[in-house]
Amino acid sequence: MRSYSKKHERNEAVAKNRKSLRILTVRARPGHPTQGFMNVGGTVFFCALGRGGITANKREGDGRTPLAAMRILSGYFRRDQFTVNRTRLPMREIDAALGWCEVPGDRNYNRPVRLPYAASHEYMRRNDRLYDACLVLDWNISPRRRGRGSAIFFHLARPDFSPTQGCVAVSARTMARLLPYLNERTVLKVVR
Repeated sequence: MRSYSKKHERNEAVAKNRKSLRILTVRARPGHPTQGFMNVGGTVFFCALGRGGITANKREGDGRTPLAAMRILSGYFRRDQFTVNRTRLPMREIDAALGWCEVPGDRNYNRPVRLPYAASHEYMRRNDRLYDACLVLDWNISPRRRGRGSAIFFHLARPDFSPTQGCVAVSARTMARLLPYLNERTVLKVVR
């Protein structure tokens, strides 16, 4: 009988889903609500969660990750920092004029905007490199509800996996490994 290493088993689990990944299940790490585990077809990856943990009642600025099943709609990347070799997701390059509106009363709330922009917004071309690969989740996209949270992304984590502002974040290595298997039907499901 052949002996398999743990690494080989993990690679086989991801390989089973080569055509596409349907569900990425995220749950909080026991005793550490701002960190989590992402289960992808039996392979588990470490991830960062919002500074407020997971919530079923997401509000703008609360720093919490929504307890929800969110489809991955599209993505952004920085060509100078992150290589996207293959993916079935629509991906756009981040330039210096790309922002994301976070003002509930603005007509472009929870939408990409061109900078400069008068209302408060996030810069997508961040110096901390968290958005070098950034996937847009369908949280509060359609319909949009004022104050229910904006810019809920699946993006890159800080090296220490410190908390996000409500997003789910993984290492650059994990993101690069998953991207070829993601498409617009893939769901990131945050559970308890």
